[in-house]
Amino acid sequence: MSSGKYGGLGDRGFVGDYGLWWVMNFVPPSEHQILVFLVQLSVLLTLARLLGQACKRIGQPSVVGELAAGVIIGPSVFGRWLPDAFEWLFPVDEVQSGMLFTVGWLGVMLLLVATGFETDLALIGRLGRAAVLVSVGSLVLPFVLGGLTGAVIPDAFLFDGEDRVLFGLFLATGLTISSLPVIAVILADLRLLRRNFGQLTIAAGMANDVVGWVVLGLIAGLISTGRFVLSEFLTTLAGLALFLAIAAALGQRIVDAVLKSLRRRNVGIGGWVTMSIAMAVGLGAVTQALGVEAVLGAFVGGILLGRSRYARRDVEEQIETITSSVLAPIFFATAGLRVDVALLADTTVIAWAVVLIMVATVSKFVGSWAGARLSGLEHREGFALGMALNARGALGIIIATVGLDLEVFNAESYVIVVVMAIATSVVAPPALRALVSGWSGTEEEQARLRREEQMAQNVVVRPGHLLLPVTDAAACGPVASFLGHAFPEEMSVTLLDLAPADAGDETELDIVERCSERLGERRIDRVPAHGEAAEAVEAQLRLGFDLVVEAVDPAVEWPSPDAVTRAVLGQHDVPVLLLRPTPGQVAGTSTAGFKRVLLPVSATRPSRAAAELAISFAASSGAIVKLLHVNPTEAPTSVQRLLRSTFRSHERSVGSYADPVGQQLLRATTELATASGVRCDRIFSDHHSRAEAILEAAEEQFCDLVILGVEAREVAGEAFLGQTARRVMQRSPVAVGVIVMPPR
Repeated sequence: MSSGKYGGLGDRGFVGDYGLWWVMNFVPPSEHQILVFLVQLSVLLTLARLLGQACKRIGQPSVVGELAAGVIIGPSVFGRWLPDAFEWLFPVDEVQSGMLFTVGWLGVMLLLVATGFETDLALIGRLGRAAVLVSVGSLVLPFVLGGLTGAVIPDAFLFDGEDRVLFGLFLATGLTISSLPVIAVILADLRLLRRNFGQLTIAAGMANDVVGWVVLGLIAGLISTGRFVLSEFLTTLAGLALFLAIAAALGQRIVDAVLKSLRRRNVGIGGWVTMSIAMAVGLGAVTQALGVEAVLGAFVGGILLGRSRYARRDVEEQIETITSSVLAPIFFATAGLRVDVALLADTTVIAWAVVLIMVATVSKFVGSWAGARLSGLEHREGFALGMALNARGALGIIIATVGLDLEVFNAESYVIVVVMAIATSVVAPPALRALVSGWSGTEEEQARLRREEQMAQNVVVRPGHLLLPVTDAAACGPVASFLGHAFPEEMSVTLLDLAPADAGDETELDIVERCSERLGERRIDRVPAHGEAAEAVEAQLRLGFDLVVEAVDPAVEWPSPDAVTRAVLGQHDVPVLLLRPTPGQVAGTSTAGFKRVLLPVSATRPSRAAAELAISFAASSGAIVKLLHVNPTEAPTSVQRLLRSTFRSHERSVGSYADPVGQQLLRATTELATASGVRCDRIFSDHHSRAEAILEAAEEQFCDLVILGVEAREVAGEAFLGQTARRVMQRSPVAVGVIVMPPR
């Protein structure tokens, strides 16, 4: 070849001015192949999304329409009506098909990553016995009946000269496997993923897939070599066990370390998405190398990413959006491309397709139901598990394709397995919806789902991570007591130890002991401060928290916050709770428990956050909530002030209060409290000063805690909480909590 600036090009590299440069053996696609590939993506994505949305409108999951899109654009319809156009769009070209199917497989991997985000290992652990028995039942019976079906099926479905035993083993594997991606989409579309049986289905589906792929690899190796290679089989099992053990023991630490590093370096959302996908795909590559499909590694990666203390929820949303809107539809559409329904014109093929569908459905249904019943689950729960696990989807098509490539299946047996896979996926959603209609599960499950739904709607009282800078162990006591009641156990707490070095050994140990006792059963991390207090707070805030709580020293005159409070209020990304106990509560001379909480309400997001705090705390502690709505009026004259101080005429009863907005606000908050089992008393006040009305109501109602909600505003470089919060913090003789919401 001609030599240029960099010298002559050899077989593996070329020599230039800067040494030896190596090139890879790339074989880039041609211009025509790129054109066809782009047209393929455009056509498949458009049709899959249109049919997916159409199916959702009629109550079917979108995956059904996406699979149907592949069937329509494949040889069954498009290929038969316009064969020349079909041949141009889907030529017999390994490079061309490889480009398309690579995009599809990336989609299914990211779909499993998103499923991992929603997998609750704690819930599955509590249902461990049921998960094991359902998995066993859903594996054993389909495998046995699939093998028996292979033993009696006519010779016309066997490839020329193929061993019937191997055919039966391959058919049994096709019936054994469940399609975890399809199951996940169906459960998500039907909003059943968080149900007990939904999580059990995910666990059993994962077990089905792992066992199915291992057995498939074993059988494929047996067919290719003509002999059973025990060492290869044991190597695969040992590698898989080692992978899962490392993922369980070290995987979470590694993922946490990587995400923590991203937090510290303030990496943007693009970097987070890149790193998350890279880690999940990397784990998929590991399981693929072990001989178990890459989707398992991606699923494990999604679990580790979703459980990480340092995870960003907007990253999960980004991945889920691109997956559900682009990549997953392409995957399901490409799965349908392989189907040619014209072969069903043969009555024998139709008859055995029906038989195979019935055997697949009954075996998976009965096996799952039997496992559920043995574990003590209800009949309907077992039925729902069987129907959900019956969906074989694209993975069933993949097994059929592998069988076709290995010359175990011929065209007829291939099509009946593919039809079985699609039919079980299409039947699953309406059957599942009918099974769960009117069935809400056990009381415990209903309570958990209601709680999760409420938490999802909440602004601040929800699972997450809370930062509590602690400068004084004594002041930490009443604050931790409030937090222990107000927030769910799923919210972990990081205690940032800012106690002075000369506070003595008692403080070093007491911070954890006192706070841990009052924070309840939750994860608590103690982090020592490094450097100045404000710098330590800012360093922790970069790691990402859902709420920051600052115990305000009652001895400090507000609004003259110290450096720690300024650092807390100086960030505008997450809510901040300022809790100022009374001097008596800090000193331990008065009870730290709050029994009567005053909650001023208004039509604002911060007020909603304050209501969540007050109601959640009262529901756990048994406190009474006093709801106050202040109707602003003109400033009173001196005579009116005298009459007001004498008769308190500014407060009205519920029936006489004329402000419809105030009545509606209090009614809505009362309903929220009643749903949580909290007693509420409503107070209406006509007053020119909201702060004065709050202080007077707290005194007259004998409240020991006032909770306000405000939005942070920046004034002269400092966070300003408004005159109402300022005056209440200055003058209230009782404890005050101010939830400061970041500006929207």
